Amino acid sequence: MSSNLHPMLNVAIKAARAAGALINRAALDVEAVRISQKQINDFVTEVDHAAERAIIETLLTAYPGHGILAEESGTEHGAKHSDYVWIIDPLDGTTNFIHGFPVYCVSIAMAFKGKVEHAVVYDPSRNDLFTATRGRGAFLNERRIRVSKRTQLKDCLVSTGFPFRPGDNFKQYMAMMAELMPRTAGLRRPGAAALDLAYVAAGYCDGFFESGLSIWDVAAGSLLVTEAGGLVGNFTGEADFMEQRECLAGSPRIYGQLVGLLGKYSKFAPAGDKAAVRQALANGADGAADDQSVDMGADADVTAHPDSAAEDQQTRPSAAP
Repeated sequence: MSSNLHPMLNVAIKAARAAGALINRAALDVEAVRISQKQINDFVTEVDHAAERAIIETLLTAYPGHGILAEESGTEHGAKHSDYVWIIDPLDGTTNFIHGFPVYCVSIAMAFKGKVEHAVVYDPSRNDLFTATRGRGAFLNERRIRVSKRTQLKDCLVSTGFPFRPGDNFKQYMAMMAELMPRTAGLRRPGAAALDLAYVAAGYCDGFFESGLSIWDVAAGSLLVTEAGGLVGNFTGEADFMEQRECLAGSPRIYGQLVGLLGKYSKFAPAGDKAAVRQALANGADGAADDQSVDMGADADVTAHPDSAAEDQQTRPSAAP
């Protein structure tokens, strides 16, 4: 820990590294980890719980009067009415971890009166430590980081998350991806939102968008982005996004272009935009049905002329033995 850092940030780093050590040990034999399912495609492991306990113990030992908001235990621990609240995701990217896919992290944020003041995102598999304190910049392994300098969306790499829960609007997400795919250098879906935001802060990705996120997914990463010179908000560009379950981030120029493309898909978009999106999705569904009928017709045409197909097969040269 560094004497130059704010004491709260130092404690958060200590907590994140303790959780990371537990995660790394479990990763050596991930098939032995006990797994349960919160809902369809939403998993929690004994490692999530153990890492969360380690983080909470470290934080409350240093600051027993602070509140806790954690993914697995909610507000069960800590003070109930403190202005200081630690927002914790002990293992962001649990599904990746379960499969041995090394993209997951520990996310810890300290909020004072609802505003995030300190942030840590720790990637234990790479030993990458992202930190930020409001007004003091963002860092990766004690090296100052900045968002990318790209200004044209066609040159940009944008990360996202795919819908995976029952009730998620899959059609709308496909439409959003269709908006961006031809306009960017590529879309990526790493699978850990906190790390996605850290990568935007470091300039590895130029932008990020995802819906269905909880406050512990975005609290720490959002401060990393803003302290690295970027912008973060909901799809319409409003900065008060933390508990709105949609997040968009990027360098200032790219952020504006993403808002222009994705704003109409926000649940906070004007009624006219929402109606246009619904109509476009409905038309797309009709088009897909038409395409399917054309394909079925093509299949029927083939089966209606079996002799022609057989004749064509006979005229082809046989494969070499």
